[in-house]
Amino acid sequence: MIHIVQAKEEHIPILIPLLDKYRVFYGQISDEQAAERFLESRMKNKDSVIFLAIYKGSPAGFTQLYPSFSSVSLKPIFILNDLYVYHEFRNKGIGEVLLNHAQEYCKLLEYKGLALETAINNPAQKLYERLGWNKNNTSIHYFWEAK
Repeated sequence: MIHIVQAKEEHIPILIPLLDKYRVFYGQISDEQAAERFLESRMKNKDSVIFLAIYKGSPAGFTQLYPSFSSVSLKPIFILNDLYVYHEFRNKGIGEVLLNHAQEYCKLLEYKGLALETAINNPAQKLYERLGWNKNNTSIHYFWEAK
């Protein structure tokens, strides 16, 4: 059974290794102390919503949503910035449950929708498309990096 909880400060110790492994998945160097500081800041400032997946009593994955806005539609949106499931818990429907929970949360708050960005080679794309996410083929995504 998969249980989803909205993370609070007491969940930080459980979230640290999840965030760290997520970052390593995307090519970053493991740094649990930095992950802890980052999570503490998000919780303290209340600038993200984190959902934690518990599978048969064990932490299995998480997703993190950041609020933003659409000026065109004049509505708030969420950026689904992070989604990660421990390797040993993959193919058990945990990612799907986390995504569905995020969608329901978005509807509950009457937000316009969810946006996400993922690596070109991320196999989760098949899951996103199966759950009704639309790949944007009409615009180009740019990023400017401050150095």
